[in-house]
Amino acid sequence: MSLSDILLPQSLQHPLALMSKAFTKETDADEDDDDLALPPLPAGGKNYITPQGYARLRGELLDLIDNERPKIVDVVHWAASNGDRSENGDYHYGKKRLREIDRRIRFLTKRMEIAEISDPAVHHGNEQVFFGATVTYADDSGAEQTVTILGIDEAD
Repeated sequence: MSLSDILLPQSLQHPLALMSKAFTKETDADEDDDDLALPPLPAGGKNYITPQGYARLRGELLDLIDNERPKIVDVVHWAASNGDRSENGDYHYGKKRLREIDRRIRFLTKRMEIAEISDPAVHHGNEQVFFGATVTYADDSGAEQTVTILGIDEAD
């Protein structure tokens, strides 16, 4: 089973799910690529994520593909069919929102492709700190702090 089977099950077969690049300006592609820069990982580091974090990313991706994007495509199609697009706010806003959605879909897909799922439930005991663990420690002043060890895609 490939990653595309997991991420995009039959969603891209929707007749309105994809829009021809003929409907985009030449500058759209350049703008999109600038926003795809992923936050850096430490040199030689892996992009660890908990199963819950991966499920959240996957849920967002599927919602964008199955729900939000088709609705915006319908709005853009309807607005384009109204004729003059020069002062058509629905068309311009819809196209902008569609670019944002497509950019987020590409970002989530890339993040999920490089994710290393690490399940904290497989670790036993409380003598070691591991990825996904919730840890309580005392700082220099003796005050206790509780943190959860998470990756870049789950940190807040």
